[in-house]
Amino acid sequence: MKKLKNIPYFKSEAEERKFWQTIDSTEYVDYSKLERWQFTNLKLTSKPITIRLPETLVDRLKVKAHQTDIPYQALIKKILFEAVAVD
Repeated sequence: MKKLKNIPYFKSEAEERKFWQTIDSTEYVDYSKLERWQFTNLKLTSKPITIRLPETLVDRLKVKAHQTDIPYQALIKKILFEAVAVD
């Protein structure tokens, strides 16, 4: 059994996200010991809203989303989240 590295302390979620995206997680986590969990009573935590945007903006968002291979509404959520995120 190989010795796992210690997971470092992260100052922010962005720092942690960058770490996990750039390393081999098998050096830090023993995936053979994972357990399967189900959260059957979870409620939807997003709230549908209506917002009016110029058609040209929506079209540009759809093009950008297609370029990054994600749904355009997911791209809008990502942009909004990053705009108000506190590091």
